[in-house]
Amino acid sequence: MMTVSPQWLEPELMDVVRLFDGADRLDIAQTTVCRDGVFENTVRLCEREHVFSDRDGSTDELGHKSLLKRYAKLALYRVLSEFYHRKLPWGSLTGIRPTRLAYAQTEKTGEFSAFFRELGVSEENIDLVARVLEGQKGIYERKEGNVDLFVSLPFCPTKCVYCSFITAPIAQTRKFMPAYLEALKRELIAAKPLIQCLRSVYIGGGTPFVLETGELAEVLEAISPLRTNGCEFTVEAGRPDVFTDEKLRLCKEYGVTRICINAQSFSDRTLQAIGRKHTAEQVVSAFEMAAPYGFDINCDLIAGLTGESLGEFCMSVDSAVSLSPANITVHTLCLKKGAKLKEETQSLPDGLLSEMIGYSRETLTAAGYGPYYLYRQKYMAGAHENVGWTKPNKACVYNVDVMEETCDNLAVGANAISKKLFLKENRIERYGSPKDIPTYLEKTEKIIEEKNNLWGNS
Repeated sequence: MMTVSPQWLEPELMDVVRLFDGADRLDIAQTTVCRDGVFENTVRLCEREHVFSDRDGSTDELGHKSLLKRYAKLALYRVLSEFYHRKLPWGSLTGIRPTRLAYAQTEKTGEFSAFFRELGVSEENIDLVARVLEGQKGIYERKEGNVDLFVSLPFCPTKCVYCSFITAPIAQTRKFMPAYLEALKRELIAAKPLIQCLRSVYIGGGTPFVLETGELAEVLEAISPLRTNGCEFTVEAGRPDVFTDEKLRLCKEYGVTRICINAQSFSDRTLQAIGRKHTAEQVVSAFEMAAPYGFDINCDLIAGLTGESLGEFCMSVDSAVSLSPANITVHTLCLKKGAKLKEETQSLPDGLLSEMIGYSRETLTAAGYGPYYLYRQKYMAGAHENVGWTKPNKACVYNVDVMEETCDNLAVGANAISKKLFLKENRIERYGSPKDIPTYLEKTEKIIEEKNNLWGNS
């Protein structure tokens, strides 16, 4: 149980509590006050009281509130870190986009490392953030009128046990496909007048390649009138068991520049355990099938899948590197509600995760890859992160834009979340379409109207 004063701080502090397994069962009380320009945080845990004092250097009410939250979270983190004899790789930092914080701090003071050290971030992760910022040079751009287009195809061959998305096996959702494609086309037609400067197009899922070739052609054809500037065009093809030469050829004909082959693991035992209906050999075959078309290829791996050994994960990293994709993203398993695997993975040993992540960083760096985007999620195993690694000059524009929230994201389809940036006001408005397909189909016209209104208010 936790008692907090002021009470509005409780959600922020609970984010810190959740970083430590079992801390939510402790009796914790925290009081935060500001006296004479100094924040005083008193944390009581197990009958012991800890008091921390930090100077309020703010110049306005917004800055004051931001510092109050920062030092309250830092005080609680220090107490729990001492109690559990454990320092976390991101310290008291709970936000999902550390790089955005680094950009903001650099703009204020010229650098971010001292600020991150104050929050308890490890030197390794401070260096990682610096490398990511370096990797985004030439891509990172905050400019009025820039927009990315996301097209949602929430259909999959089967549902993986770690997945918390709304996707369901295609056998259960195929009956909606004709109506879904028609709704998607209406949204894309309505989207065209809202686009000024298109930075990238991304067809995601789900597993877009689970569509039949003719169905995929309908989607690609509907996108063509919007993509007139030859910008980056990515199709998250997904799992290798739905790859065909016909679908790859179709993508090439419509100007797709990048595809994703989501391996997740190169261990057949792991793939079977997580509900994948393909083998590691099929992943290799998908790469070989795609090679003649010259796509940039993104490949995903997951660290921390239940039951996977360090050796198996290291083998997966080595296997991915040997296939030489343009990008390799190393995810840390995220323990979200709605994922079948969640209950089985809450006690994953953090030492194992740290070794896995450490190996991926060393190996990818040695192979010539550099980190170019990173993000974190709540309930991530070991409080770690997801990192995208790229070969020189092969970074995915869409990934940078989305993670740094530097431009509008116009998203169509079920469970698609659009983001409209108001740069002068430094704020973002989000619009989420219904998650389930039947509701999305019922409300398509209303969705179009409401997104038009959002873009019209800019």
